[in-house]
Amino acid sequence: MSDPTQGLQIILAAAQHDIQALRVLLRDGSANFQDAETGFAPLHAAIAACEDNDSVPRDTNGANDIHINGNAPSSEAFQDKNNETPGCLALRAGFQGLYEVMVDAGVRAEMLLNRMDEYEALSDSDDEVGESEALGGQTLGPDELESTPSVQDNSVPEETDSPNINDVTLETNVRNEDYLQASLRFQNGRILDDSGNAVMMAWETDIMKKSADLICPEIGLRVLNIGHGLGITDALFQEKSPSIHHIIEAHPAVLERMRKDGWYDKSNVTVHEGRWQDVIPKIVEHGMLFDAVYFDTFAEDYKAFRDFFSDNMLGLLEDKGKWSFFHGLGADRQICYDVYSKVVEMDLFEAGFDTDWETLGVPESQEIEWQGVKGRYWALKEYKLPICSFIA
Repeated sequence: MSDPTQGLQIILAAAQHDIQALRVLLRDGSANFQDAETGFAPLHAAIAACEDNDSVPRDTNGANDIHINGNAPSSEAFQDKNNETPGCLALRAGFQGLYEVMVDAGVRAEMLLNRMDEYEALSDSDDEVGESEALGGQTLGPDELESTPSVQDNSVPEETDSPNINDVTLETNVRNEDYLQASLRFQNGRILDDSGNAVMMAWETDIMKKSADLICPEIGLRVLNIGHGLGITDALFQEKSPSIHHIIEAHPAVLERMRKDGWYDKSNVTVHEGRWQDVIPKIVEHGMLFDAVYFDTFAEDYKAFRDFFSDNMLGLLEDKGKWSFFHGLGADRQICYDVYSKVVEMDLFEAGFDTDWETLGVPESQEIEWQGVKGRYWALKEYKLPICSFIA
C-alpha cells in the first residue's frame, strides 16, 4: 500500500497522463490509493483531467487515451467524495469509449468472481437444503394432484457479495430470510418493510405492463408469476384471461393480503405459498409447462437468480414460451447496471436462452413515491427490459 506522499505522486502522474512516471511509481506503489480530500483514485484523476481537454475524443477512440500499465482498473471499486466511481466520471464527461472499456473490465471481473464462487460451491456438498413437504394454494393442475397447507421455509443459501436480482437497496443490504420474517406496510401504492426499505412501488406499473405484453401477447396462455408483491403483474396477466395462472409467494403478509383481495377465489388461479426454491421442484415434478413466466423476488442475490434460470427454467417453459424478470441488478449506478446487464445476458446464453432488450424511460414522478423511504432500489433514468426465450 502506498504511503500518502507516494500515493499523491501517483495521482498527480495519472492526472498528467504521465505513463512513464506511473510505470515507475507503481512498481512499489498502489493504484488503489485514494486522496483523503477528494476521494480520487488515480483513474478518477486521469479522467477528470480530460474533462476540459477538447483534444480528447468522446467517441470509441477515446478508449486509447487513458491507460495505467495497459489496463483499465475496475470502475466500480472506488467512489470519490461525490459518490462517483471513475466510470461515473467517464460517462458524465461523455467519454463513451473509455466508459465501455471500464464496463467490459467490470464484466470480466464479475464473471471471474462468479466462476470462483461456483468452484467453492463444488467443495461444499453437505449443505443441501431439503425440499418443502407441501405446497399451498388451490389445485396444482391435474385433478388427481391436490395441494396441502404449506410450511413456510425461511432458510436461504449462504450470503454472497452479489447484488440482489431485484430491488438493490442503496443504504442497506436486506437478506431474504430477514425480509420473509419482517412485517410489511402497504402504503400509498408501495410496500415497505419494518426498516423502511422499499420492497415494491407503483411506479413499476408501466414496466410490468410492457413485460406482460411482451411475454404474454395472447389470450388464454398458461402463466407463472414468481413474487406477487403489490399484485401489479398478476393483475395484468389476469387481463389476458390466462387458461392457467400460477403464483408463487413466500411472504406471510403478502399472502394474507392476497386472501383479502380474492386471489385465492379466482377460478383460474393457483397460489403456492412458499419460496420458489421449494415450490418449483414440485411443479416440475408434475410436468407442468408455461407459455409465460415472470420472476420478481425481493432480497435474493444474483447467485440465487442464476440458479433459478440455469436449473429450473428448462422444466417450466414451453418450447416457444417467453419469460422475463425485473432487472434491478446494480440499479444503484449506471455502470453497475450496464455491467450486470452484460453478465446476465452471457449467463443466460450459457443456460440456453437468447435475450432481447427493450429500453424504457423511468417516470420522473417516481421521486414522490421515494419520500420517506430508507433504502432505494432504483436510481437510474432508464430501465432495460429483458425478454428471454430458448435459443433456436
